[in-house]
Amino acid sequence: MKKLALAAALSLATSTAFAGGMVQPVMEEEVVVNGTSSSAGGVVVPLLLLLVVAAAAAN
Repeated sequence: MKKLALAAALSLATSTAFAGGMVQPVMEEEVVVNGTSSSAGGVVVPLLLLLVVAAAAAN
């Protein structure tokens, strides 16, 4: 009985290991996502810094 159960377990394990067979690997295409940019470019951060400095100087 133990041999029968062992044989059944091994046959199930090997059948799932070879379920797909040999298939050529498929390479997925790279997806390039272009970030959106505003027309302000890199102006926002220096303007915020200027506002913070001006507020500190006003006090």
